[in-house]
Amino acid sequence: MAQKGVQLNRETICCSICLDLLKDPVTIPCGHSYCMDCIKTHFDGEDQKPIYSCPQCRKDFALRPVLLKSTMLAELVEQLKKTGLQAAPAAHCYAGPEDVACDVCSGRKLKAFKSCLQCLASYCEQHLQPHHDVAPLKKHKLAEPSKKLQENICSHHGEVMKMFCRTDQQSICYLCSVEEHKGHDTVSAAAERSERQKELEVSRLNIHQRIQDREKDVKLLQQELEAINHSADKAVEDSEKMFTELIRLMEKRSSEVKQQVRSQQETEVSRVKEVEEKLQQEIRELKRKDTELKKLSQTEDHNQFLHSYPSLSALSPSTSSIQIRPRRRFDHVTAAVSRVRDKLQDVLRDKWTDVSLAEMDILLPAAEPKTRAEFLQCSHEITLNLNTANTYLLLSEGNRKVTFTSHQFYSDHPDRLTVWPQVLSRESLTGRCYWEVEKRGGVYVAVSYKNISRAGESEDCMFGFNNKSWALNCYRNGYTFCHNKVQTDVSGPLSPRVGVYLDHRAGILSFFSVSETMTLLHRVQTTFTQPLYAGVRLYWSGHSAEFCKLK
Repeated sequence: MAQKGVQLNRETICCSICLDLLKDPVTIPCGHSYCMDCIKTHFDGEDQKPIYSCPQCRKDFALRPVLLKSTMLAELVEQLKKTGLQAAPAAHCYAGPEDVACDVCSGRKLKAFKSCLQCLASYCEQHLQPHHDVAPLKKHKLAEPSKKLQENICSHHGEVMKMFCRTDQQSICYLCSVEEHKGHDTVSAAAERSERQKELEVSRLNIHQRIQDREKDVKLLQQELEAINHSADKAVEDSEKMFTELIRLMEKRSSEVKQQVRSQQETEVSRVKEVEEKLQQEIRELKRKDTELKKLSQTEDHNQFLHSYPSLSALSPSTSSIQIRPRRRFDHVTAAVSRVRDKLQDVLRDKWTDVSLAEMDILLPAAEPKTRAEFLQCSHEITLNLNTANTYLLLSEGNRKVTFTSHQFYSDHPDRLTVWPQVLSRESLTGRCYWEVEKRGGVYVAVSYKNISRAGESEDCMFGFNNKSWALNCYRNGYTFCHNKVQTDVSGPLSPRVGVYLDHRAGILSFFSVSETMTLLHRVQTTFTQPLYAGVRLYWSGHSAEFCKLK
């Protein structure tokens, strides 16, 4: 109780202008007390007005009140000072650089408690009190503190913008509606807010539905992972049992099948987890978007809502819902091994019947991109591996550009392409990838397996002249495509930029001429058995190729 009494005294003898203990306290006719200097300064500012008013309750006085020191309050202040207590607000109540400050406080300002959308000013709790006590001010609309109140003022007329021009999609004041925006479709800001609020709610419903759809897809993927692992484990177990019957001659084959199953299992699990991660990321983005829209829907400032809505309402494209293929998985392995066991004598006399692990399309393959914007969604940044560069190639631009130049003193490395002016990428390429190469002069734009031959002049080392690489030869007058020594003439518009699209799983490799549009030059449909690496081979000195930044 004693502590409560001290707290009451502190509040009573605090000046509402400087928010500190009263200094030479005076009481004006309405009953409110202030520091002598604070109220004197306030009245000095009203000398040019016909009336004077109390800064707290706004009561008017026809004559300037005579200021006489209040002896009782002065004694109370002295007593409180002796207790060692202070009436100033706690430090955390003062406005910092990131806070909205009270527009009325003099000296060090307090944090604003509310902003008035009619007064276009922000108030701390104490200076907000007239909005609770004075009848005309009670009708004003209060909102959360905002630093953007002045954005509600028309820059042309200095009036509050309470209307919205649907023709020009901007907030305006009443004078704008009868001048610059005369004849336009104009409504009140509140009416436009109401319409946009409805759209916002529809957007949130769509987001919630997409979240539910993605969560269902994630659950389906998790079930598929469990089934893949179970099927793979069963295939390995059954294979081991049957291979035991083939004694020592079949032990090597048993190990190979086990390795194939595990490798395919790892690949499929990795693919499914990659899709799951994308779905989880989309769910996180959708939830974040919903939070932003919810926060926007709760703002009380119509103009701020209308200003922010366009940038927040747009939704990014949705990841297509996945579909699951019929569950074949690893059952064919068990069946194949069973057939091998039954025909063991024929196999040993003749040749080994391949027990191949067919591609398991658990997820339906994604549609091939059609537009450049869709290709760019698959863009993959390529950097070149200095350890593979021929000694007549100079890398630059963060190892994205290669130029045929004078001999470079590179250290010996087993990965280096020793004779032909070629270089491979640092990154291996799997899944769906798209990249573009800006060329100057003659260039082979290629992809290759890592185990392509590196040393010597044989065609086994040349991009396109073996079964481990594919290359588009871009020369002055046209193109040719080369794989495994077979060259094919390619027709299409000449352009300094070539786009390459790889869908490793689907076995698709496409080359495009890229300018204002994309034109397909050549498309390969095959089966890739290893990760690929991007590469280029240059014709002559001065020729160059650069892997473009697409993001």
